[in-house]
Amino acid sequence: MSYRLAVLLVTAALTACTGRLPVAEKPASLQAGSRWQVEWLGERPLVDNSHLSLTLAEEGRAYGDGGCNRWLSSYELHGEQLTFTAPSSTLMACPGALMEQEQRFLHMLSKITRWDFSTTGQLQLWADQGDPIRLWPLKEED
Repeated sequence: MSYRLAVLLVTAALTACTGRLPVAEKPASLQAGSRWQVEWLGERPLVDNSHLSLTLAEEGRAYGDGGCNRWLSSYELHGEQLTFTAPSSTLMACPGALMEQEQRFLHMLSKITRWDFSTTGQLQLWADQGDPIRLWPLKEED
């Protein structure tokens, strides 16, 4: 096997194992019906191979995957102001690191007061203190 082919195969295999879902282009604004994948919680990246998501559904409902459990909440969006009620979730047990990350995410979500987009197109959800939750837009499901 040639060296180029070997490098191509290794690159393809590593790309397939990254665990990131396909992302869409940066939207013009935050709106109901949008779906997001969490990349950072404050100053921390996510635990390897974990997937946290946020969907802002119609009628002020939000839901997603907490990495271990499914969660849901209500939200209010007024311009750049965004707030969530305290999320509730299913009660499945998972490894300690995933449970801790999920609890941190749900706690941070309940403290959000505003949103913006970074220069790289990430959605940033801000509380009054600390670093934001950073998310990438997800493509629509086929």
